[in-house]
Amino acid sequence: MPDANTTRRFILKMQRGKNYQESLKLIDRMKLYDPQEAVEMVQKTAKAKFDETIEASIRLGVDPRHADQQVRGAVVLPHGTGKKIKVLVFAKGDKAKEAEQAGADFIGAEEIVEKIQKENWFDFDVCVATPDMMGIIGRIARILGPKGLMPNPKSGTVTIDVAKAIKDIKAGKVEYRVDKTSIIHVPVGRASFGAEKLLENLTMLMEAVIKAKPASSKGTYLKSVVISSTMGPGIKINASKF
Repeated sequence: MPDANTTRRFILKMQRGKNYQESLKLIDRMKLYDPQEAVEMVQKTAKAKFDETIEASIRLGVDPRHADQQVRGAVVLPHGTGKKIKVLVFAKGDKAKEAEQAGADFIGAEEIVEKIQKENWFDFDVCVATPDMMGIIGRIARILGPKGLMPNPKSGTVTIDVAKAIKDIKAGKVEYRVDKTSIIHVPVGRASFGAEKLLENLTMLMEAVIKAKPASSKGTYLKSVVISSTMGPGIKINASKF
């Protein structure tokens, strides 16, 4: 069964009107485009009045039900995502000061946990924590987890070097994680970036995902790669080019 995000994307695209239909005519649905051609095409299909996000959807030949076939990590995109990221840091003492100097948007400990619990506060995009804070954060793990906000060592958000973590995130670090349908969804920029920057971001993401291939994964690892704008149709990419 598709997850909620996949279902929502499908419904939204089915509801789109004239611009979507016009964009659809530009694409050969049976063709596997070269990466360069695909990023040029996705810009042409981004017809909305706002600067659309460009997202990559990567279907992998893994079974995420098995722990040894989970694919998860993070990568710093050379040109960022075009979105201003708000970072919350759980830290105390010198590490809290370090986080402040590095540009964290919110810093705290128990009081932040309480704010999230009592006020349902989520005015942040990424959560970073020092290792000693994980016991405190565990109180809200069931709240942060489903939202994809739980700090994790594999993504570099549980670290003693909070300054580096913050700078990487602000510079364009994105997390990727295979969902229940074996697909990874990651933004790779904005339509306004231009084809060259989008291609560099996409290539960096693909290199990271390929390196993260589980040893237990057999057969074809990259099943399909599709990019699309927020309001546009999907464009299939020849995965072998990566």
